[in-house]
Amino acid sequence: MDSVFIAKLIAFILYLGFMIYIGLRYANKNNSSSDFFLGGRKVGPWVSALSAEASDSSAWLLMGLPGLCYLGGIKETFWTALGLIIGTYLNWLFVAKPLRKCSISFGDSITIPEFFSNRFKDKSHLLSVLSVLLIVFFFTIYTASGFVACAKLFNSVFGIPYHAGLAIGLLVILCYTITGGYTAVCTTDFVQGTLIFVAFVFSSIIAIISLGGPAQAYDAVQSFASKATSGDFGEALKATFAANNSFNTSSIISALAWGLGYFGMPHIIIRFMGIRSNSDVTKARRIGIVWMIVSYVGTFLIGTLGTAFLLNNGTILGADPSTIIEGVNTFGDAETVFSATMQNMYPAFIAGIFLCAILAASMSTADSQLLAAASAVSRDVYKGLIKKDADEKEVLNISRFTVFLIALIALFLSMDANSSIFKLVSYAWAGFGSTFGPIVLLALYWRGMTNKGAIAGLLGGAVTVVYWHQMTGGWNGIFDYYEIIPGFIVCLLLSVIVSLIDKKKDPEMLKNFDEYKKMAD
Repeated sequence: MDSVFIAKLIAFILYLGFMIYIGLRYANKNNSSSDFFLGGRKVGPWVSALSAEASDSSAWLLMGLPGLCYLGGIKETFWTALGLIIGTYLNWLFVAKPLRKCSISFGDSITIPEFFSNRFKDKSHLLSVLSVLLIVFFFTIYTASGFVACAKLFNSVFGIPYHAGLAIGLLVILCYTITGGYTAVCTTDFVQGTLIFVAFVFSSIIAIISLGGPAQAYDAVQSFASKATSGDFGEALKATFAANNSFNTSSIISALAWGLGYFGMPHIIIRFMGIRSNSDVTKARRIGIVWMIVSYVGTFLIGTLGTAFLLNNGTILGADPSTIIEGVNTFGDAETVFSATMQNMYPAFIAGIFLCAILAASMSTADSQLLAAASAVSRDVYKGLIKKDADEKEVLNISRFTVFLIALIALFLSMDANSSIFKLVSYAWAGFGSTFGPIVLLALYWRGMTNKGAIAGLLGGAVTVVYWHQMTGGWNGIFDYYEIIPGFIVCLLLSVIVSLIDKKKDPEMLKNFDEYKKMAD
């Protein structure tokens, strides 16, 4: 081991140790399932905001999107980021405060399936079970993307085999999620969100300065793109650039449609239910939006400037391995552009700290998803259906076992070293946005929404997303549109139509809805 390797290793060990310490610190503070899953609704605006955004962004913010930018997908990255920023703002504006109030009004719900069940008086438990199944299915896919990111990071930084990197990421995430619960997850997310923010700000500024300033940096990026599209760096890179540059109207619509996903993300909207007070929501929204804008600008800059910056240091990522370019080291996956840039930009220890931002992004999403899935299984299936007299300790133990089991399944899905972080996230994002999104909005704003309408919407949205995801082209390219669009529309229409047809509105449900609307802000 050389000194550079040791310095980066020390940085990672310190970071991972600190995350585990936070989990252990909060291990004895979970006296009930409400504490474990929702922090007792006592989380402040700063932690709530950064936790929501960090758990939202995941590793694709530092790996997926920069990698797409690096390979010429500048337009797609821009429109996707714009859609996500708009979606985040609208989610905080229209969902955060109403959801907190509504979840308290309807049985003090602490999970999304429980909220649906209480809101629509789901006596059959069909809505609750269906919600849990969808959460487990899509979160398993989503969590797999975080494990893939961890493995790629450890491989690119330390040369650790891909599968060994998967195991390390799994162990650390499990340690603090199983022990610390919601408060530990939010606290680690706050730390991780801060680290991501700082990494982007400093690295973007340094990259611009090192390339001679904004004008020179722009010229250098244009030069790289010109050489890539002409085939100077290999046919594989040329083909990828050509594909990413063929960005049309349908691509813009699909990219903007990412914003629809926010309304249905259980691991994000659960932060709204756990925030300390309604008055904290406005402050948290402002903090979250600023974080989002700066982070996505950083994604754009690192991805695009990384092309020229790395080339100046003799490196090209994602180049055709069969092509030998004199004086240039061609290696690696383009999704490692952030880690490669950090390693070329900073001294080893500082680089190691900033590289932990990728680990932070992976962990902040994976832990939140595991906790949300575990809460759904233990509260809504085990206690709700299997053993209704289960005490709090038993529910907590089932939750921890569920976290472990789902993590193992996600690990299995992550075994392919060629897995794309961006594609895994895209599929899961569409799944949640197309199923839970319309139901959440209708639950908060439409008095006439019914249990049957919610069930029809969930089923229709889920089937549409899964079917659409398997199709390509056809019908003049209609299947090229992002599956969240048809899924969201189908779920919304079915929910409304079936609810209108359903004349048997539960009187208690209507009464509770009226009481919720009268609650003070």
